[in-house]
Amino acid sequence: MNGLAKRMVPLALLGFVLSGCAHLHYRYLDALIASPNQYLREVIAGPMPPPPIGTSRTIAGPDYAPGAPLPASPDPATDWGSYNRTLEGDRFSPLDRITTANVDELRPLCDFRLADATDLQGTPLEIAGTLYVTTQQHTYAIDARTCRLRWEHIYHLVRRVPLDPNQVNRGLAYWHGLLIRGSNDGRLYALNAATGGTVWNVPIGDPAIGETFPAAPIVWHGMVFIGNAGGDNFGVAGRMMGFDARTGLMLWSTPLIPSNGRAAATWQATSFEHPRGGAATWTSYAIDPRTGILYAPTGNAAPDFLKSLRPGANDYAYGVIGLDARTGSVRFWHQFLSGDDVHDWDMAAAPELITTPRGRKLLVAAGKDGFLYALDRETGKLAVKTAITTRFNTRAPMTPRGTRFCPGIEGGVEWSSPAYSPQTDALYVNAVDWCTTVRVIAANALKGRKGLPWTGSTSRIHPYGLRANRYSGWITAVSARTGAVLWRLHDSRPMLAGTTPTEGGVVFTGDLNGLFMALDQRTGALLYRYDTGQPIGGGVITYADRGRQYVAVAAGMDAPIGWRLSTGPGRIVVFGLPGG
Repeated sequence: MNGLAKRMVPLALLGFVLSGCAHLHYRYLDALIASPNQYLREVIAGPMPPPPIGTSRTIAGPDYAPGAPLPASPDPATDWGSYNRTLEGDRFSPLDRITTANVDELRPLCDFRLADATDLQGTPLEIAGTLYVTTQQHTYAIDARTCRLRWEHIYHLVRRVPLDPNQVNRGLAYWHGLLIRGSNDGRLYALNAATGGTVWNVPIGDPAIGETFPAAPIVWHGMVFIGNAGGDNFGVAGRMMGFDARTGLMLWSTPLIPSNGRAAATWQATSFEHPRGGAATWTSYAIDPRTGILYAPTGNAAPDFLKSLRPGANDYAYGVIGLDARTGSVRFWHQFLSGDDVHDWDMAAAPELITTPRGRKLLVAAGKDGFLYALDRETGKLAVKTAITTRFNTRAPMTPRGTRFCPGIEGGVEWSSPAYSPQTDALYVNAVDWCTTVRVIAANALKGRKGLPWTGSTSRIHPYGLRANRYSGWITAVSARTGAVLWRLHDSRPMLAGTTPTEGGVVFTGDLNGLFMALDQRTGALLYRYDTGQPIGGGVITYADRGRQYVAVAAGMDAPIGWRLSTGPGRIVVFGLPGG
């Protein structure tokens, strides 16, 4: 058979498959779009069995209040109703009871201890006087003033990915009394926010191939949106999905590795040995409620460190993609990093949409490459590109002898998005300062295994290279108008926690030493600190209940592999001023 005939056979088979695909399971459709050869292999192997569902139970706490009325949506004036507070995601709170003048009077008011040691990377929600917190298998509802348990829901994963060192969940979406979250056994489920009971639970992915769903979903107009993580694993390609929030019915699924058009030509043809992979998403998202465009951050292409196996620009990866929230069609995309990148530099944090006091509309993004970006949404031009951590050896080629580069694979900005204050027209962002050394294998020797990392590293024990012994972190204030650094503070450990500026002129955050901190937005001066006793790498939020302003801190990171931290059970610590 000549070369042309060999190429025509898969196309003919693909045409045959397409002619009868109306009845196919959604996963087959995704596989067909992303990898026709993989699809044909699965079809030949036989139909997929129905995905299993894990067992769950709900435990009522002393403050269980099943009859309590629940709002249709969070109150934007008082609640923290989404991962980054609002759909646009600027993290700025309009609350002003806690100010630069009285913040030093803060004190811990109550403390809720989670059931087990966990890598607490999520952001709590607060809605109508209740805090909602997630871990990989637990969802908690606690009184936002007293920290007393209302209910605890436990969902036992029935399937697990072959390798999941983080075992995290980053949070929830709230809609009309429902709490909606992803699960790392390839499911999406909704709980009754008043009772903790399961409302629906649907399969959305396959952990056997290395897919997980730790991202905090976002909800708009009765639709909930989430994407898959695991893009560094063999053959896993990112996708975003939309679901009916009432029922869990899938409305659309869009591959984040383009399947047609000019963008698809920037990726090599797929094969069994070297499938297209990467461009996954694992934190959260933003929505412009005026246009209905959903903005999702996209990760690196795979294999991470071997560009020769994924030639081309790898469009949609390393950037932010804008999708029509109703249909999933691509409306916008911007690649902040070149497709030539070989450093595992995801555009990690959820993007945010801001409008400055001068009326300029910006899309703000940050990722593991150590830059803070702002894109003018009206012109499409890059307005800000500011380095916020150490950058070293970023253009050196990867070699079998080893290449040291900074930021490393866990450097730069991780899951906590930058925050914006209209008071100062400034962006506040935490970052990791940590270098990595990677040794790469010869491209013709790289073999992939289902469910395991496919990076190009010579070591299966260290698929992401060897991290330096020394690390630190930064919090930086950057002018949203010019990109100039207004102030910055250095910390002895990576800075991972959320940053939260408020109308009171303070910005709240925390560090891995366990210090909860309040800083002056304008100067960076440390106004208050409190040692929680647990590393703070999750959300730091503020809300009001019955006229009193509170700050809740997610503390505790049991992450011996990823972050070299071993801790006891995580905690939610709630702070406030004495007497309200």
